[in-house]
Amino acid sequence: MTCIFRRATLLAASVSVGALFSAQGVDAQERRWLQVEAHRDLDTALERANLIDDQLGGVSGFRLPSDWYALSLGPYESETDAFAVRRQLRSEGAIPLDAFVSAGADYLEQIFPPGSAVLPDAAPEAAPEADEDAEAEAEMELAAAPEPEPEPEPEPEPEPEPEETLREAQASERLLDRDARAELQTALQWFGFYTMAIDAAFGPGTRRSMSAWQEDRGHEATGVLTTRQRAQLLAEYEAELAALGMETIRDEDAGISIDLPMAMVEFDRHETPFAHYSERDDSGVQVLLISQSGTQATLFGLYEIMQTLEIVPLEGERQRQQNSFVLTGQNDELRSHTVAQHRNGEIKGFTLIWTPERDEQMARVLPMMESSLAFLPGTLPESAGQASTVAPRDLMSGLTVRRPDFSRSGFYVDATGTVLTSAAAVAQCGRVTIDEAYNARVVARDDALGLAVLQPETPLVPLAFAQFNDGPPPVGTEITISGFSFEDVMSRPVLTFGRVEDRQGLQGEDGVLRLSAEVRPGDLGGPVFGSNGAVIGLLSGQPEDGARQLPADVQYAVDASAILGFLQDADVPGGTLREDVVVPAATLTRIAPDLTVLISCWN
Repeated sequence: MTCIFRRATLLAASVSVGALFSAQGVDAQERRWLQVEAHRDLDTALERANLIDDQLGGVSGFRLPSDWYALSLGPYESETDAFAVRRQLRSEGAIPLDAFVSAGADYLEQIFPPGSAVLPDAAPEAAPEADEDAEAEAEMELAAAPEPEPEPEPEPEPEPEPEETLREAQASERLLDRDARAELQTALQWFGFYTMAIDAAFGPGTRRSMSAWQEDRGHEATGVLTTRQRAQLLAEYEAELAALGMETIRDEDAGISIDLPMAMVEFDRHETPFAHYSERDDSGVQVLLISQSGTQATLFGLYEIMQTLEIVPLEGERQRQQNSFVLTGQNDELRSHTVAQHRNGEIKGFTLIWTPERDEQMARVLPMMESSLAFLPGTLPESAGQASTVAPRDLMSGLTVRRPDFSRSGFYVDATGTVLTSAAAVAQCGRVTIDEAYNARVVARDDALGLAVLQPETPLVPLAFAQFNDGPPPVGTEITISGFSFEDVMSRPVLTFGRVEDRQGLQGEDGVLRLSAEVRPGDLGGPVFGSNGAVIGLLSGQPEDGARQLPADVQYAVDASAILGFLQDADVPGGTLREDVVVPAATLTRIAPDLTVLISCWN
């Protein structure tokens, strides 16, 4: 588009040799300016002057007596030249229709270009003081001089060239090549008028978008853009792009090519798995390019851990597919959008982060980033471990990790991802998550038993779920407790071993098992397995006794019979393991982590 405007300027300038030149050597009485804009604010005037100068060239800016600022082209040798340039540029749609020719009499100090000394009128030299004889002689010469010829009448200002008729607009439109038609669709899409694919075909969708743009800009809504309207649309589009500084970035280290708004961000550093682009001039915009080698498990681990970062607010879309994922988040202070793909052993993508006042601009930037994302050879160097098995704070060095208030354990009880946990784990929580990746709601709760059932908002397909023991376990039975002993520090549960000391509480309470095992708070809510591999209870911890300090290894668990009764009342199926089935210790060691989940409380 810039080339079109430059060409229009050169054509217009060719009307008269030297029509665009420095003010030096031009008769101040004869020269004229073509005033194209005026602005009240100096910063706005300078910004527009730079933009117009990039497009047309030869721009000067002056303060007016009203303290507005005029932006003008020129000066031109004569009024005729100025009118010829105006006519040419208006026909190209390069300047507003209300641009006018000015003698510059009201132009005061020059504000653009920076450091320029050109003034609208050269100050006359001070005349030497004349004596009376010289004055008399001058009067005699003036009387003897012939009468001056009358000055020619100024050429009347030409009428604005009429807008094309519909037939003429259709004819000029037929001359557009595929690239020009696609560019118009892109510009319409940028401003939100066109929402379909860029196919360079002017079908009904494109016609409707053209009509909507025409109506919005005060033109007759014909659905066919005239030559002038096409120029106006593309000029607006180019101005928007210039403000964002959209630029194709090839990060060879990260192996990514992508269009980024470089007027708003600048490269900061590489820190696996990210290339950091920090905000420029307090723009409120940041970009992370994602680049690491790995498997599908690495992708899924990254998906889970990214959601613990403060740059990914809690509210938003969470979508994970076989070889890609999308994460969006928003709150009152921040927005973010993350996409990542796994392809040929490489994981690449980006996160765009912005503040709410940039919503409209980022709604236009985001599709450009998504459509331009391309894989180049190579990835950033390997991190310290697979994304699915390392702590979030290690993987995401350099970024702030959002932490829950606390985390406890739970376990799957059916094939759709229903989870059983302790009532204390979900009490007074504004938000509950399963494995920090899936939002869940409490669908049943019994504070007397200390049990709660969670339903994930999105149905899950667990690798394993609990089979309960059908009958009380013998006293002295060896047990295995599966739980997140260290809460969210580790991504896999820990196995703790002990035994059943009694089938009732210290004070004869029914429905509980007394265990001998040393556990941590993060283990609470986890499954307790008997020697046959069946779940015999849910770890509930030490009984409350403010007057006594019990030994650390005295723990309670809600027994399987009480759990099955609670699940039945909550309309949740609970399966039991047949008496003749025994799960070997090696198999239990593999299955226990598959059915145990991390329950996190957020406020």
